[in-house]
Amino acid sequence: MAMAGPTKSKFLHAWLFVSLLCFISYLLGTRRNAALPSSSTAAKPCVSPSLDFDPGRARNGKALPTSEDVRTYPPCSVKYSEYTPCEDPKSSRRFDRRRLIFRERHCPERNKTLKCRVPAPPGYRNPFRWPASRDMAWYANVPHKKLTVEKAVQNWIQFEGDRFRFPGGGTMFPNGADAYIDDIGKLIDLRNGSIRTAIDTGCGVASWGAYLLSRDILAMSFAPRDAHEAQVQFALERGVPAQIGVLASKRLPYPSRAFDMAHCSRCLIPWDLFDGMYLIEVDRVLRPGGYWVLSGPPINWKKYWSGWQRTMEDLSAEQSRIENLAKSLCWKKLVEKDDIAIWQKPINHLHCKGNREATQNPPLCPSQDPDKAWYTSMETCLTPLPKVMDDGEISGGELANWPERLNAIPPRIGKGTLQGITAEIFRRETELWKGRVSYYKTVNNQLGLAGRYRNLLDMNAYLGGFAAALVEDPVWVMNVVPVEAKVNTLGAIYERGLIGTYHSWCEAMSTYPRTYDLIHADSLFSLYQNRCELEDILLEMDRVLRPEGSFILRDDVDVLVKVKRIIDSMSYDSQIVDHEDGPLVREKLLFAVKSYWTASAPSDDLHTS
Repeated sequence: MAMAGPTKSKFLHAWLFVSLLCFISYLLGTRRNAALPSSSTAAKPCVSPSLDFDPGRARNGKALPTSEDVRTYPPCSVKYSEYTPCEDPKSSRRFDRRRLIFRERHCPERNKTLKCRVPAPPGYRNPFRWPASRDMAWYANVPHKKLTVEKAVQNWIQFEGDRFRFPGGGTMFPNGADAYIDDIGKLIDLRNGSIRTAIDTGCGVASWGAYLLSRDILAMSFAPRDAHEAQVQFALERGVPAQIGVLASKRLPYPSRAFDMAHCSRCLIPWDLFDGMYLIEVDRVLRPGGYWVLSGPPINWKKYWSGWQRTMEDLSAEQSRIENLAKSLCWKKLVEKDDIAIWQKPINHLHCKGNREATQNPPLCPSQDPDKAWYTSMETCLTPLPKVMDDGEISGGELANWPERLNAIPPRIGKGTLQGITAEIFRRETELWKGRVSYYKTVNNQLGLAGRYRNLLDMNAYLGGFAAALVEDPVWVMNVVPVEAKVNTLGAIYERGLIGTYHSWCEAMSTYPRTYDLIHADSLFSLYQNRCELEDILLEMDRVLRPEGSFILRDDVDVLVKVKRIIDSMSYDSQIVDHEDGPLVREKLLFAVKSYWTASAPSDDLHTS
């Protein structure tokens, strides 16, 4: 709508006045927080004036909940400060221990979910800013010293006063992760952009993934919640992408042909057992032409067999079984040098089918959806690659090197395999999100501050436009494609050189509390209307958001008004503002900041659930 001259001038003056107040507020907040080392260390985002909605009436005169209708959500007991509902060690005891099935996702029934807010532990402090966080974490945030004892000689982690230090060591890289990655880089090219996405199975504290970031390689690290307490929690505290996960009986929650490289460094996964099921699963998620890097048992067993407390015959037989299994998957062994062995997956299955006709071990999987990976059982059959016409053609389509890959048309879209999504839609989405993120930074002034946020979550990522628009910032984004989404776009997100996972927001994430600094959700609550309770989704968001972290939610105005009522009862500072295209758009934006609070000492805690 066009404005008259005087009106426009008044609007401009008002905008400049608000911006000045924001700037002054930020400076004052920064000075104040500099003097508060044991609690808040981040100024609150300054948000534009919020829109005022009739609190009792929505569209078509339908009544909204009144203040009496909104529940309150008390703090949970301090014993829940590390609560991971679907990987809870106590509840997992009743599940089968064979093949580590008890360490898979086992979520509580909906009527048994907590209706309280998971607290930060006493003394919690905002994490160090990236890149300092790669090497340090506050002890109070992850108060576990077990790894400092068990892995002391391997330089995983050290305890120093009020903090942990991560020297970059690992079981198989005594000279540090950087030197270990350099050794890999002498065997395959890690610098030309052909390798962008990686997966680290049994990641420890994710030093491999942490040091790959300087090479523009984005690794998805995962490890189970096991006896080595808080591995994944340490990784996330460091600002490194990670999930709780395990190779057991279900597929990993990623699409087929997702990763350029897979890695295992003494990850203790029995690759040669269970008919090769676990290596077959790696094959499913590995891109044509991708690499599998293995160090640790049984590689270089002639040197290490005594220290591994195994016989030479046992280790030699294990390596032979792994070699034969890799051949049956049509992988080519590129090199074995010192402690590192590397195999490469074929770029297509033209010759593979012919070479395997005699043995049929493992057999090719029958017709199936290779991208289906939410509570989907693993199989002992080889996932066939998309058909090609000649030997030199890459199954599924060739990818550009990074960084061109980010904005190139993903092959899944270019080949028309994603229903209703064209190259033109992809281009429009890319430009649309550049504008939206630019607008976000004018509303939440801290989003544009380098280092203020590090771990970001996009709960309904679609084509990854939100993450793509932030790729130059020192952040990483976990792109979630809900299993309830109309189109499965996660494969295209990986083809852009981004990472993500499948998830249903009717359940808890496979991550620790206080994982993310900022959570973004586009039309998520509209998607989940009549599927599960709004309050349960918001409590889960609160669980994984750090104190003084932020929400950016966009949805229909009626939906956001309901959301705001709930999160205001959860001690958030929230405001609804206009859509970037103006006030006439029904879709609005909700910006919210979580208050800083921690659990009281256990003896003073009155809440038990």
